[in-house]
Amino acid sequence: MNIALNVEAPDPRLAAQLQAKLDGKTKPPGSLGRLEQLALQIGLIQGSLSPMLAHPHVLVCAGDHGALADPRGRGLSAFPQAVTWQMVENFLAGGAAINVLARASGMSLTIADAGVAHDFGTRQELFDAKLAPGTASWFDGPAMSAIQCAQAIDNGAAVVRLLHGKGCNAIGFGEMGIGNTASAALLTHFICGAPLDDCVGRGTGLDDAGLARKRATLHRLAADYRGARDAAALLAQFGGFEIAMLAGAMLAAAQLRMVLLIDGFIVTAALLVAHAMAPAMLPYCVFSHRSQESGHAVQLDHLQARPLLDLGLRLGEGTGAALAWPLLRAAVAMLNDMASFEQAGVATRDAP
Repeated sequence: MNIALNVEAPDPRLAAQLQAKLDGKTKPPGSLGRLEQLALQIGLIQGSLSPMLAHPHVLVCAGDHGALADPRGRGLSAFPQAVTWQMVENFLAGGAAINVLARASGMSLTIADAGVAHDFGTRQELFDAKLAPGTASWFDGPAMSAIQCAQAIDNGAAVVRLLHGKGCNAIGFGEMGIGNTASAALLTHFICGAPLDDCVGRGTGLDDAGLARKRATLHRLAADYRGARDAAALLAQFGGFEIAMLAGAMLAAAQLRMVLLIDGFIVTAALLVAHAMAPAMLPYCVFSHRSQESGHAVQLDHLQARPLLDLGLRLGEGTGAALAWPLLRAAVAMLNDMASFEQAGVATRDAP
């Protein structure tokens, strides 16, 4: 996990010049609100007064959770575990929400099998990072061994380096894994120090009775846990291969000074882990939306993050990242292409 050691925050010295460029545009200073803040952030990430966004991707990591195959895990999801591999097939066929929204936003899509309980065979369009057909059940011990967890993190870094080598400098993150809201809730509870009930939501659509069962199950697990509380140990204990792979992907993207588009509850759980390993990565993150999943508010508060959109989403898959992407393009276009007062021959405001 040495990847976490080399993340450096963007150099802030360009901030004043970027702000002067924004203030010189033909508009009242600050009148484009969050769009101006976004332009400044992207400029700082790239260390440029004229940043460019190139070959954007959404990386969707998929994995299964052994706790869902365990009789003690019944009721953690409203859907059976087989939906994970069935949705991966849907991604590969181009029929899922993320396919449609990524196409509409002009983003490419990369699907990674981090550890799905299904044999997909050799598929050119699928990045094969399968470590096992799902994690172990965290009812009996860690979901992953320390070696598996480290390998999943390295696999995430590898796919990001591959995309970056092809010219990608902005990447959104998505996930698929039936039961992963339970893992994300436990990670959020322990890393953020928030009450567990605030971190546990309905996931795939549990009713009130199902939500109560899910909370009771996770309360027992949290109360019985006696292991280490550092992020890496918690990830191995309660995480999924897809969550670990996303954490590694985020760390590598920050190392490479890429723009990171963070999706909803599961993706932000992966970010909690990555951020605990490398706090300097946070300025590279753009938070795309506020999920309806209750634990997402806990995560956003912990990271002091302001999402761009609030559309009542709770699907995952990276859909929020795809929807937010046009705002990033608009911010960069405004910074680069909008005329200044001098260029347009427009008078500036009167001095007081």
